[in-house]
Amino acid sequence: MTKKNRLTAYIFAGLVLGVIAGYFINTGTANPAAYSDAVSLVSTLFLRLIKMIIAPLVFSTLVVGIAKMGDAKEVGRIGAKALAWFIFASVISLTLGLILVNLFRPGDALMGLAPAVDAASGISTSSLTLKEFVTHLVPSSIVEGMAKNEILQIVVFSLFFGTAAAAIGDRAKVVVEALDGVAHIMLKLTGYVMNLAPIAVFAAVSGMIAKSGLGVLSTYGVFMGEFYLAIVLLWVILAGLGFLFLGPRVVRLLKEVREPTLLAFSTASSEAAFPKTLEGLERFGVKNRIASFVLPIGYSFNLDGSMMYCTFATVFIAQAYGIEMSLGTQITMMLVLMLTSKGMAGVPRASLVVIAATLNQFNIPEAGLLLLLAIDHFLDMARSATNVVGNAVATAVVAKWEGELDMPTHKDVASSRLT
Repeated sequence: MTKKNRLTAYIFAGLVLGVIAGYFINTGTANPAAYSDAVSLVSTLFLRLIKMIIAPLVFSTLVVGIAKMGDAKEVGRIGAKALAWFIFASVISLTLGLILVNLFRPGDALMGLAPAVDAASGISTSSLTLKEFVTHLVPSSIVEGMAKNEILQIVVFSLFFGTAAAAIGDRAKVVVEALDGVAHIMLKLTGYVMNLAPIAVFAAVSGMIAKSGLGVLSTYGVFMGEFYLAIVLLWVILAGLGFLFLGPRVVRLLKEVREPTLLAFSTASSEAAFPKTLEGLERFGVKNRIASFVLPIGYSFNLDGSMMYCTFATVFIAQAYGIEMSLGTQITMMLVLMLTSKGMAGVPRASLVVIAATLNQFNIPEAGLLLLLAIDHFLDMARSATNVVGNAVATAVVAKWEGELDMPTHKDVASSRLT
C-alpha cells in the first residue's frame, strides 16, 4: 500500500472510529458537551494549520503559473474557459437541487413543526450586498486579504502581480523563481500537516456525534437521506460530464482526489482539501500553471455542492411552512442564487448566509433556518466533498481544452512542477 493510500485509509478509520466513540460518549457520559468542547481544540488546530498554508500556496503557485504563461491574452482565454464551465456547472447544480426538492418534497414531513415565523435565526444577511461583494473581490490590502484567507482577494491580486511579472520579463525572473521555491516549501509543509489528519478527523467527528447524538440523524433522516441522494446524483452528473471530455481517465482523476475529498467530507471544510487537491491534479497530469490558476478561482465561483444545497434548502423551508412557489418564482430564485452564491467562499457559514438572504427576498420566514442548524454540519460534509470533486473535474477539463493535460505519470509531483 502506498503512503498516499495509507493516509486515505487512516482518515477513513478516524471517521469510523469517531462515529463509534462519539456515540458511546453521547449515551454513556453525563456531560458529553464537555468532551465535545475539549476535543474541538484538536480539529480547530488542524484546520488552522491548513489555513496558514493556503494564502502563500495560492499566491505563489498562481503568480508563477501566470508569469510562465507570459501572455495576458492567454490568461484571459483560460479564465474565460474556466468561467464558462463554472456557469454551466452552476446551472446544473442549482437546477438539480430544484428538481429533486420538488420531487421528494421533504418539507411536507415537517409541516406544522416549523419554528414560529418571528423566531430569530441568528444568521446575518448583510454580507450579500453588492458593496460587500466588491469588498471581498478587490482587497484594500493584500496583507489583510492573506491574513483573513480571502481566496478571491488573493486570486485578484495574484492575477495583477503575475501579469505584471510576465510583462517585465527577465527582471522578474528572480522573484518568480523565489515564489516557485515558496510553492515547493508549502507543498512539503502540507505533507507534514496531513500526517495529523486522521487524528483531526477523529476529533471532529467524535465531538460532533457526542454533542448532537445519532438521534438528530433519525429526526431529520428523510431530509438528509434525500439530500445525500441528490449529492450522489450530482457526482454522477459531474463524472459523466468529465467522461465526455476526459474519457475513461475521469476514473483516475477521481482516484487522485479521493484523499482530499474524504478530508473535506470528514472536516466539513473545502479549504482543508485545497493543497492536496492541487497535488492530485498535478499527479493526474494537469500542468501546474493551469491547476494553480483555475483551482483557486473555482474555490470562489464553482461550489457545486453548496449551490445545489441552496435551492434544495430554500424550497424545503418553503414547503415546511406550507408555502407553494410557482415554477416562475422558483426559476427567478435560481437566477438570484446564481448571482448571490458567487464569491461566497469568503463568508462565514456561507451557504446559510446565502439562503437567509434568498428567504427574505421571496417572503419565506427566515426562522426556517432553525430547521437546518441542527444538521447543517452533516450536510456541510457532503457539500464540501462535492465542491472538491466539482473543482477537480473543472480544472482537468479546462486543461484538456488548453492541451495542457499530460498522460498519467508516476513521477513525483515536485520534480514535474511548472514543466
